[in-house]
Amino acid sequence: MTKLSVNINKIATLRNARGANNPDLVKVALDAERFGAQGITVHPRPDERHIRYADVLALKDRITTEFNIEGYPDRRYMEIIRDARPAQATLVPDPPEALTSNTGWDTISHRDMLRDIIAELHDYGVRTSIFINPEARYFEAAKATGTDRVELYTEPYASGYPQDREKAVAPYVEVARLARELGLGLNAGHDLDLHNLKFLKESIPYLDEVSIGHALICDALYYGLENTIQMYRRQLE
Repeated sequence: MTKLSVNINKIATLRNARGANNPDLVKVALDAERFGAQGITVHPRPDERHIRYADVLALKDRITTEFNIEGYPDRRYMEIIRDARPAQATLVPDPPEALTSNTGWDTISHRDMLRDIIAELHDYGVRTSIFINPEARYFEAAKATGTDRVELYTEPYASGYPQDREKAVAPYVEVARLARELGLGLNAGHDLDLHNLKFLKESIPYLDEVSIGHALICDALYYGLENTIQMYRRQLE
């Protein structure tokens, strides 16, 4: 079974636009779980333009599924993980000023740094995942870091899907098999939506988890949050 983790960054963006607490981020997270989300994902950036450190603390004892915290592993992020002890820490290589994650780790040049960071995260009892491009050369090095999982950066798949879905998914199928041979768990995320998710799942049936935020929240404006989460869940069956 592939789990659906709902990224609630956009809920925080909407709340922050007015400076009060509407929508209530914690309530939305709990409702998302009640509606069928099997995990909640947040990405607290240093400028707190959406998720705030206080949000992480407010969520950490309320989430009953899996709490996944994404971020660049600077000292601030590591302190957040230490304080929150989520189920999973997903390491992304984007700098603090980036609009959104736009590439995976070069696990070859950053192998030693990632190994030290992952060892610290394991000391906190937190499962780790590394955001990674669908290129085989990065997977052996990812294994050497000690990470539990890798998360496939799926923007290239999503971009290529409308033109030729078989061609778009081919590199992902290849590296997914490699990850499995190496004993790495497998997540996926970025630009997945109701159009392209089912085919990815059919092509890589042993995906552990997908993390989806922007498209899901956009769809919820039309279909409602409960219905939308169930629609995404059905794509993963």
